[in-house]
Amino acid sequence: MNHFGEEIDRRNTGSYKWDVKENELPMWVADMDFKTCPAVLEALEKRVAHGVFGYSIIPDEWYDAYIGWFERRHSLTIEKDWLIFTTGVIPAISSAVRKLTTPAENVVVLTPCYNIFFNSIYNNGRNVLECPLKYEDGAYSLDFEDFEKKCSHPQTTMLLLCNPHNPTGIIWSKEELAKIGEICEKHGVIVVSDEIHCDITLPGTAYTPFLSASPICENTGIALIAPTKAFNIAGLQSAAVCVKNEKLRRKMWRALNTDEVAEGNVFACDVAIAAFNNGEEWLNDLNCYLAENRAYAEKYIEENIPELYAVKGKATYLLWIDCSRLNISSDTLAELIREKTGLYLSEGCEYRGDGKNFLRMNLACPRTRLEDGLQRLKNAIDMIK
Repeated sequence: MNHFGEEIDRRNTGSYKWDVKENELPMWVADMDFKTCPAVLEALEKRVAHGVFGYSIIPDEWYDAYIGWFERRHSLTIEKDWLIFTTGVIPAISSAVRKLTTPAENVVVLTPCYNIFFNSIYNNGRNVLECPLKYEDGAYSLDFEDFEKKCSHPQTTMLLLCNPHNPTGIIWSKEELAKIGEICEKHGVIVVSDEIHCDITLPGTAYTPFLSASPICENTGIALIAPTKAFNIAGLQSAAVCVKNEKLRRKMWRALNTDEVAEGNVFACDVAIAAFNNGEEWLNDLNCYLAENRAYAEKYIEENIPELYAVKGKATYLLWIDCSRLNISSDTLAELIREKTGLYLSEGCEYRGDGKNFLRMNLACPRTRLEDGLQRLKNAIDMIK
């Protein structure tokens, strides 16, 4: 039995998320308040019991685990040679930006988007070229005319794609991804697709891997995949870069190795193998619990906080909340909510685009904690409006 309703005290454990004041409730950074699945814990315990923690290789079982999972779960056929171990999705993104583009070139980002993308671009002397998503009737879509305009710019050489999309919860369709790939290939733009949230979707809702959307996508894209978000093991630093195109893969391999982010720690491979080979039932249960949390939060906001609107996302455990009716910028709003109630949410301004009108709430917690957070949100809005 999975105990997703169990409240685990994460204070004083070195948790980045929970490094807050005693009266504060953090519902911001994308890290779950659940224990990881029993299979991962068992693998860690076995490794620790061995007692020797020397340098590690990447075993065949690691490749097999990824290949089996993506074939079984996402109908994507991956060959062993396509996979490269890396310590994390963000290190891989930074390496790709640094080694596959040159300074002052443009990297397109579909905004609002995961804010750390901007760090990877700016820190390496490249330009962020925003392609704002259209927001109409409470839903987002990609303006392909504007997207092609941005990709056709002579200085544009890369697209950082979030698939599924953080923070909006969009699952891009196969047709949309194929069109993205076609436009990028036409204009010589490399697609780096961050797919770390791919396993967190509403039950019965599948995502399409960028590499499976079309032959063009398969040959021009770089996919970044990992078990870390879905199984709450981000602190163990284990991910993979998947590239079919041999020339592009060799460049990516060189990028990761010269940046020294292609060597695992003694736990990195074991946890991925355990999660992918033995964690599927646990993940199915998790997605059901998260779907119930999402439905509860959407209904609560609709019935109790009419000033706000929860965007109906189909992926991630992040709720994107429209606060535009309050006419308060989200950075100011988030600060006021935290000051008045202790509820710590992510300010949408960080994600660019129309983020100034939004807050992001992490739903991956026991229901009692979610209820507390939503009540605090209501109290704050009642005081502010």
